[in-house]
Amino acid sequence: MNGSDTVVIIGGSSGIGLAVARRCVADGASVVIAGRSPERLAAAGAELGGPGRVTTIPANIGDQPQVRRLFERVGTLRHLVVTAADLPYGAAVTLTEESIMRAVRSKVLGPFFAAQHAAPRISGGGSITFTSGVAAYRPVPGGALAATVNGALESMVRALALELAPVRVNAVSPGWVDTPVWDQLATPEAKQARLADMAARLPGRRIGQPDDIANAVGFLIGDDFVTGTVLHAEGAQLLV
Repeated sequence: MNGSDTVVIIGGSSGIGLAVARRCVADGASVVIAGRSPERLAAAGAELGGPGRVTTIPANIGDQPQVRRLFERVGTLRHLVVTAADLPYGAAVTLTEESIMRAVRSKVLGPFFAAQHAAPRISGGGSITFTSGVAAYRPVPGGALAATVNGALESMVRALALELAPVRVNAVSPGWVDTPVWDQLATPEAKQARLADMAARLPGRRIGQPDDIANAVGFLIGDDFVTGTVLHAEGAQLLV
């Protein structure tokens, strides 16, 4: 990556996306972060260096007109990274259509919209990297929706890698990562107990951090021989 590269990160205002943005800025890229919350975007932009180093654009990935306007504003880019996720959890028989469509729009339709509008603008040697998740392989009760949309996203990766070539299309599949998403799923005490339990089961005896996943994304961005691949960055969670 060099200073002339533009990297667009949808979902880049917090968690894994912010870690990816931080890494890209450090590598000298021109970074655009997009997300739904103007407040989080402003905070992320200030942390990453402000105007001149990072551009922030409010956009909802599940809304195709907003995605189209985002890429019209960006123009030419080199890499697209999508980390946005809106995954309601709950028993499958109780999920509402609204909840289901939130997940589908954030993890299936939204990434498809982004690929549609980004691919024609991606310069030579460029790539698209999505984030799926371990739920596609190790579903748990209450997580059927997450398993469904992450599995669909990985199928999309393989198809788009063929159709959009020479643009490379890949995904990173994280395991459990200590991000702000957990604050919406459990109390602080329950969160720490669940993460500690998983850490004790993993060979490395620790939970993933956003920088771990950013490293995996960085590899996929940088290796121009890798496409159509799902890179597992889950500390061997698939094995335990």
